[in-house]
Amino acid sequence: MDTFLALIVGIGLSAACGFRVFVPLLGMGLASLSGLLTLSPGFEWIGSWPAVVAFTFATILEIAAYYIPWLDNFMDSATTPAAVIAGIIATASVLTDISPFLRWSIAIIAGGGTAGIIQTGTTFLRGASSLASGGMTNVLVSTGELIGSALTTALAILIPIVCFFLVGALCIVIIRGLVASRRAKRGPND
Repeated sequence: MDTFLALIVGIGLSAACGFRVFVPLLGMGLASLSGLLTLSPGFEWIGSWPAVVAFTFATILEIAAYYIPWLDNFMDSATTPAAVIAGIIATASVLTDISPFLRWSIAIIAGGGTAGIIQTGTTFLRGASSLASGGMTNVLVSTGELIGSALTTALAILIPIVCFFLVGALCIVIIRGLVASRRAKRGPND
């Protein structure tokens, strides 16, 4: 896989980590085992059967936790750093044939940044859902995040260019929403 395409795949997988931490890692492991995804040297462990089993259990636990009313908001806080780290790992693991310094620099900036933007957007969405409905609609938010993570993972691996543009559009929407929210809080005269 050439470096540019690998970067696009990594950004898509990082975005999926912003929705759910373990779904993309599980998808990467399965894709690696099936030959659809080539992992960088040192990251082959992601495509091992023990890792896939661990990611499967972690995915099940993560999904279940987001359907418990009070735990879902706590999970958003706890998983924000985990999502960024997973995004960095997801991007670094697909960047082959480049120097380690460049691999990690790109992974931290592009992978971690993308995962962080998506995770921030989902955290604000869940917070708004909790405020508006007392948490009653958080199940819908959790389901949407799960679908978003699974779909983004599949698109990143199978149709990376399409995924890249969809992730870019979503990041723009999230950033604009955050800027508008900040302006609204400051008031018209600030």
